[in-house]
Amino acid sequence: MAQRFAPTLMLTPDFLFSLANPAAVLGWALLVLAPRWRGTRAVVLSGALPLVLAATYAVLIAAHYLGPHGGEGGFQSLDAVAALFRDRWALLAGWVHYLCFDMWTGAWETRDAQLRGLPHWLLVPCLLLTFMFGPVGLLLYFGVRGRYPVPHPAA
Repeated sequence: MAQRFAPTLMLTPDFLFSLANPAAVLGWALLVLAPRWRGTRAVVLSGALPLVLAATYAVLIAAHYLGPHGGEGGFQSLDAVAALFRDRWALLAGWVHYLCFDMWTGAWETRDAQLRGLPHWLLVPCLLLTFMFGPVGLLLYFGVRGRYPVPHPAA
């Protein structure tokens, strides 16, 4: 009798990492290449993709703290923070945290730039830096956006 092999989903940190990263890259590509497309509005600018990442983070962090490594590490020293990330699930949670907040920030930058009429070519370097170096991109965006005030409706 032949054995049947049912496809199984291996929920490992590496497998979930392989899903989260391309999802984030897709979101960033939409922000950079098609910021006004309705798909970008539905997936990224609405907050949907960052919220999926936030929910993923919540599940990962809950699983970590309820799991066998939940008591390790803390925030009182750099060594304690390093101990948090010895567990691969906690490391993945930390990475998804970065993906979520950087994506949220990039989506906000895009919405704010559109509101202000900031040319997209000026926004792109800010988005790329936000994607790669989070706060550096945000800092650059705040420098650029100051030259483009929010238009006031005619009274």
